[in-house]
Amino acid sequence: MLKKVPHTYVIIFAIILLAAVLTWFIPGGEFDRETVSVNGTDREIIVNNSFHFVESQAQTWQVFSALFKGFVNTANIIAFIILIGGAFWIMNFSKAIDVGIYSFLRMTGKFERNKAVRYLGVNNIIITFIMLLFSIFGAVFGMSEETIAFIIIFVPLSISMGYDSIVGVSMVFVAAGLGFAGALLNPFTIGIAQGLSNIPLFSGIEYRLFCWIVINFVGMFFVLRYAVRVKKDPKRSPVYEADAYWRDQRQIDIESVQSKPGISAWVVYVLLSAVLIFIAVQNPITDMQIGNQIYSWPGLPVLAGLFTLGGLLSLRKSVHFFVLHLLAMTMFYLIVGVMGYGWDVMEIASLFFAMGLFSGITMNYAPNKITKLFIEGSKDILGAAMVVGLAGGIIVILNEGKIIDTILYGVSKAMSDAGRLTSVGVMYVFQTMLNVVIPSGSGKAALTMPMMSQFSDLIGLSRQATVMAFQFGDGFTNMITPTSGVLIGVLGVAKIPYDRWVKWVTPLIIILIIIGFLLLIPTVTMNLNGF
Repeated sequence: MLKKVPHTYVIIFAIILLAAVLTWFIPGGEFDRETVSVNGTDREIIVNNSFHFVESQAQTWQVFSALFKGFVNTANIIAFIILIGGAFWIMNFSKAIDVGIYSFLRMTGKFERNKAVRYLGVNNIIITFIMLLFSIFGAVFGMSEETIAFIIIFVPLSISMGYDSIVGVSMVFVAAGLGFAGALLNPFTIGIAQGLSNIPLFSGIEYRLFCWIVINFVGMFFVLRYAVRVKKDPKRSPVYEADAYWRDQRQIDIESVQSKPGISAWVVYVLLSAVLIFIAVQNPITDMQIGNQIYSWPGLPVLAGLFTLGGLLSLRKSVHFFVLHLLAMTMFYLIVGVMGYGWDVMEIASLFFAMGLFSGITMNYAPNKITKLFIEGSKDILGAAMVVGLAGGIIVILNEGKIIDTILYGVSKAMSDAGRLTSVGVMYVFQTMLNVVIPSGSGKAALTMPMMSQFSDLIGLSRQATVMAFQFGDGFTNMITPTSGVLIGVLGVAKIPYDRWVKWVTPLIIILIIIGFLLLIPTVTMNLNGF
């Protein structure tokens, strides 16, 4: 029995070696393929009943060249991940999100005079709002590692509200996990998985929105039910003794990070306003595709107006509110760009890079400091980028060994009688189990989607359904897998023993896994937009 779980890199390289060994025993085979246009996107598909055996190409020393080729083949995705990681690091360093959340909490205290609010409970509303906020962050840009920094804020807040550290972790980490599993625009999971499956970026968003609502409702209900129980009797908490550390601590003073905007912030505001207005004048109408419908509206002029007005109001309050405004407008432009102008990974990465750069300038950081922060953020996310490249080497070995089509053919034959619903369920279980050893969503996408998407073609299953099986399988167990550095980091900061966390979160994970399977059924049985 292993005393220590192998590093993700070790696991992937071991799989590369296993793939090379398989090329010596599995006969070579190929499908004929053709390129077709699907919803405006060129897709290479397998020609039905075209499988034929070919000469095997056993792999040996190629395991080393496969690593290089894997990085080359996934270079766009790797660059995408690194740029976004660096950009968000700059923005997070500003503490703007911290300021925004605490300002909201102060504001909610004024609503206690309202009878309806008192009935619902101000604390319940606060927990729900914060969870919703972080769920959106998880669903839109895949907030994960960033949650560790917020634990130091929300755990003491939870304790001061009469709850425990588990509720504090739930408001941030669990909420982000719920959003991550029900991802809407997450470039690290949905974006990469759909890109590798050659389907339109962020397509099928209508049904994923429904899934996100269901997942969040179940998760929030579970947390709120637990919070009420702990509020009534704090000693019923499994971490009551461990929380003594937090009960002895002072509440964090967020006022110390607030500051008035400097000249640099106003320069950024004027410059961006002018550029966005100019772009809006050049593009007065945006045709946005939602499902099979196209809606024409003045998208860019509206966004330019929102930026100009919102930017002025936020600058009058605080420089941190202006950074928050930059983040919000980045998300709005992302949505309009993807749905209205067909943006892909290059455009999205450029957008987030600009956000990070202007956030740093707004905070009056020197060029060297912005560069240093960007490098630190890139280093922090480099592990995920490396996994993508390494995982790409597996596909290289399978392709050059001429066995990937043979495997697809064999699996499709074995499952031909199982039916599409059973097949998508098997994919879901496989992705869920794989997440225990490879917690990187980007890595699992690179590892599994090229094969899974083609397998779905063979059995008549929508590639979008395959992406959703990956999405759910990647998301739920992130909250419990011991190989997740984020989870271990979160629990370490919160002072929550892993065994007590597992005891608390396991019922939620089981419920979510069942809900996930139920949500996959319509992807097979119904005619959904984007599927």
